Amino acid sequence: MKFLIDECLSPRLATLAQAAGHGEASHVVWLGKGGWKDWELKPVILEGDWTFVTKNSVDFRGPASRPGSRGQYADVAIHAGLICLNGPETMDLAMQMELFEVALEELSAKEDLINQVLEVTMTDEDEIHVLRFRLPPD
Repeated sequence: MKFLIDECLSPRLATLAQAAGHGEASHVVWLGKGGWKDWELKPVILEGDWTFVTKNSVDFRGPASRPGSRGQYADVAIHAGLICLNGPETMDLAMQMELFEVALEELSAKEDLINQVLEVTMTDEDEIHVLRFRLPPD
């Protein structure tokens, strides 16, 4: 898989993905796209066949109660996958790494994320929940 890590997350996640065997993993800043708006990144993500990793879940998948109703992926017919790392607004590097490691572990069992979202969420009780669903829905 080719992971593209959003600017709101640490470049260390790309390094982690590379160490896990995903040599084409990159970071938005490494591609010279730092400061780009979500709608500007969308064609880069889709044309590059990237699996996008972000903590801006609502911006990309829409509201949790109605994924695909809004957000950058609302009108996308086919994509390489979206990984949403959900936690507090002040998510630190350690939490980012922990959530992304869980995502990588989940993908080691079933790598195909085409037209799917993988959400890894840290709850207020410090529990991690993993949810995988289709987007767009069937």
